[in-house]
Amino acid sequence: MNHDQQPFVPADFAVPRTLVADGFRLEPLGAEHNERELAAWTGSIAHIRATPGFVGRGWPPVAGMSAEANLADLVRHAREFEERVAFAYSLLEGDGDGEGEVIGCLYIHGSREAPDRVVVSHWVRADRAALDARVHERITRWLHEAWPFEAGRIDYAPR
Repeated sequence: MNHDQQPFVPADFAVPRTLVADGFRLEPLGAEHNERELAAWTGSIAHIRATPGFVGRGWPPVAGMSAEANLADLVRHAREFEERVAFAYSLLEGDGDGEGEVIGCLYIHGSREAPDRVVVSHWVRADRAALDARVHERITRWLHEAWPFEAGRIDYAPR
């Protein structure tokens, strides 16, 4: 399945809207994160481009982007989430309620090259690099516990 065309999770699957873990939480990425998310990645471009899953992808753009262009990306991510074709989450600091500082993002989508594969990637800000391995471990466990994917179908670069 191509994540640009159709859902890649079963119609009856209740997509998790959050994960609360040790020191961070996930919530669906949307327009409300624009300012915080833009600040998070523009301050960490080189770090993100060196992160497994982002190497050689051309994102984030070295020149950055306007707040309006970033907002358009976030609106697209939110639409894809609601259409169940791809799932982007904001990675927020802390494990309580409230806005929280954006410290990264998580992306879950079908592979364009191999329809039976699930591609997962995440980034954290350069100043939160120490969290990267813990975030990866916890998200890996969450994928196995809460999502309908067989472990052998998930492509998620180790840290």
